[in-house]
Amino acid sequence: MHRPASDTRLDSDICKLAHRLTQRLDAHARAAADDLDLTPAQVIALRELTEPITARELAHRMVCEPPNATFVIDRLEKQGLIERRPHPTDRRAKQIVLTGTGHQRRAEVLDRLAAHTPLTALTPDQQDTLRTLLQTLVP
Repeated sequence: MHRPASDTRLDSDICKLAHRLTQRLDAHARAAADDLDLTPAQVIALRELTEPITARELAHRMVCEPPNATFVIDRLEKQGLIERRPHPTDRRAKQIVLTGTGHQRRAEVLDRLAAHTPLTALTPDQQDTLRTLLQTLVP
């Protein structure tokens, strides 16, 4: 089935805009990392550590390969921000858990990421609508 050129252009425009927004959000995360003396990957890891999870789960949330996540986890552990603990149901796995200092550092990361984000150009209702649309596309 052939799609009308207008649909193709609309798809292309949406993809370009989504890509540019991703670039702006990445630049924002890099700036936050610089301000907090962390790497961008550490900022992403701390943002994603909402509960104890395995390294594999963290890699999935960070959208990277497990060995890359392990490298980030090692650095966070050396900084005293996380610890590896035995998994409660899988004796072969370890869980990544924030330390007290890690919780404080994560709060700093979240505060910095929330400040002057490219999304502040949207009203709260628009942000809510965008979240709903994105959840439809990326369940």
